[in-house]
Amino acid sequence: MATKVLVVDDSSFFRRRVSEIVNQDPDLEVVGVAVNGQEAVDMAAQLKPQVITMDIEMPVMDGITAVRKIMAANPTPILMFSSLTHDGAKATLDALDAGALDFLPKRFEDIASNKDDAIKLLQQRVKALGRRRLYKPRTSSTTSRVVGSSLSNAATSVKPSLSARSTTASSASQLNSASNSTSVASIRASGKKYKALLIGTSTGGPVALQKILTAFPANYPHPILLIQHMPAAFTPAFASRLNSLCKIEVKEAQTGDVLKPGCAYLAPGGMQLMVEKSGSLGRLKVIAGNADMNYKPSVDITFASASKAFGSEVMAVVLTGMGADGREGARMLKTAGSTIWAQDEASCVVYGMPQAVASAGISSLSIALENMAEAIIKETARG
Repeated sequence: MATKVLVVDDSSFFRRRVSEIVNQDPDLEVVGVAVNGQEAVDMAAQLKPQVITMDIEMPVMDGITAVRKIMAANPTPILMFSSLTHDGAKATLDALDAGALDFLPKRFEDIASNKDDAIKLLQQRVKALGRRRLYKPRTSSTTSRVVGSSLSNAATSVKPSLSARSTTASSASQLNSASNSTSVASIRASGKKYKALLIGTSTGGPVALQKILTAFPANYPHPILLIQHMPAAFTPAFASRLNSLCKIEVKEAQTGDVLKPGCAYLAPGGMQLMVEKSGSLGRLKVIAGNADMNYKPSVDITFASASKAFGSEVMAVVLTGMGADGREGARMLKTAGSTIWAQDEASCVVYGMPQAVASAGISSLSIALENMAEAIIKETARG
């Protein structure tokens, strides 16, 4: 059965264009169009779509207010369309705060250089959200899956209240045959020494990163590198927002930044972030990178550079996101002796990137988003 989609935009041209693209895919079907936020709220209740595409600036009711009302009354995965401007970035981040799950540039030439690629990407995003069942945090303890030859390699410490879900049965069949399942209460900190925390993410990442980083204390003892798939116009606004909400410092990374404890460095959109060994902590380098790279920034590139700079002294976490970016970089980190964790399937907006490292046997734990910050702090809090 095709995924039912509601298209919301005050532009008749854009409504028609998005509807045509959605309906081109046999797995998708536009079941309604709305010209403003209030119509979107009403039609979400009437039509029960599985995905909504939403504009931000509209008459009668803007898209952010509509998202908030829909998520309160009829929770539905929502894809925002945004302009690639500073104001557009701020509005999109507000929409994500209100409950939207993903966003794309409103100009199709900003989605991809090739028209056919842009159409395919839009269809993929809508289908991915259509498969998403809106997540409710768990309150009961379950089990963690530990992949590797020993518990010490899993390198974690979690309170008994931590809910860390193992991968699904289909993924589990691909995991290392030496995998061991253990209760959360029995897991203890490895005592391992770290020099940096790295977090890579894509779809659903802004909300996930905000949830994790706002839980970190101001005296967190390590630098943090954040690699979020995001346009260049968005990363300054996102870094500023996180900095205003977090106890730690958050900034957009720049070439020459010397890593310092308790500071998170967000990879600039459209660029590649690399870390080089320099002194006791390291130094950052921001480069344009290869024009053929699918992701700018790329989790793989930052993870790979960290494996060379820090070897085994890295904690790397792969969060929600479409695709497999981060898998090969995580593989290099694991080979060097670093610790790799992944977000669990149930709490992901899209279980693509975490599944890639989990199914390849690279990650040692799959952990629910609401427990990720606690788990990271427990494992890495030693200076």
